[in-house]
Amino acid sequence: MLGTIVGFALLVTQCAVAQSEAAPQWDGDGIIEPGEDELAELARAAQNPIASMISVPFQNNTNLNFGPLEKTQNVLNIQPVVPIDLSENWNLITRTILPVVTQPGFVPGQSSTTGLGDAVITAFFSPKAPAGKWIWGVGPVALLPTATSDRLGFDEWGVGGSFVALTMRGPWVIGSLFSNVWDVGADSGDEINLFTWQYFVNYNFPSGWYLTSAPIITANWEASSDNRWTIPLGGGFGKIFNIGRQPVNVSLQYYHNVEKPNFGADSQWRFAFTLLYPK
Repeated sequence: MLGTIVGFALLVTQCAVAQSEAAPQWDGDGIIEPGEDELAELARAAQNPIASMISVPFQNNTNLNFGPLEKTQNVLNIQPVVPIDLSENWNLITRTILPVVTQPGFVPGQSSTTGLGDAVITAFFSPKAPAGKWIWGVGPVALLPTATSDRLGFDEWGVGGSFVALTMRGPWVIGSLFSNVWDVGADSGDEINLFTWQYFVNYNFPSGWYLTSAPIITANWEASSDNRWTIPLGGGFGKIFNIGRQPVNVSLQYYHNVEKPNFGADSQWRFAFTLLYPK
């Protein structure tokens, strides 16, 4: 299963890089010159998880046919990204995910509940100078038991590591983000061992419009092999524009889960609204 996923992502990446060489509106090195197209430059920065730019995404995920009663779950992720200038050569980029979850009932007669889920905080150490045409970052990730209900979180602390790498080739922004989190001293039966992989492929147009695919693939290593993976496929589109003087990034995406655990959602609509604060 993992080999199939890796092969698919590599195929997408190879196709994207090959097509990027045919885009005449971008220079041969795959770099937009400063001022050449401000919206396109900002779009590329917004698609870089470790860009030296403050951003505040509000990502709303509506999961369809979720749970044993096949109802709708909604997760609003508030995801501020804050870069910190560590030295002449290094940045520290903090990414926080604070979910606001509306969980449907799992048995007949059980009402839905809304509250905070568990927060996830990642800190990427990233060199300011790219390694060739690659940008990368690595660092710790922490799971905080901030859920306001036992139906919305694990009620356990967790720690782990995360790694991200991406490249910008002409109008393309292509990369992958990996992380794994383990529990800290959980009782037997409450162990956490969660893997997350988000590969992202973006194609940018000079007007600020872009096409995107950024599915979030997860695996629960504590589950049985036939109940472990969530694998979505899909994508959507977005646009960078200004509201007054405030740059924003708005996108709409749809994903269908080709692999899912028991009672996992069949599909997902993702709407994101991001406030951007470029330097």
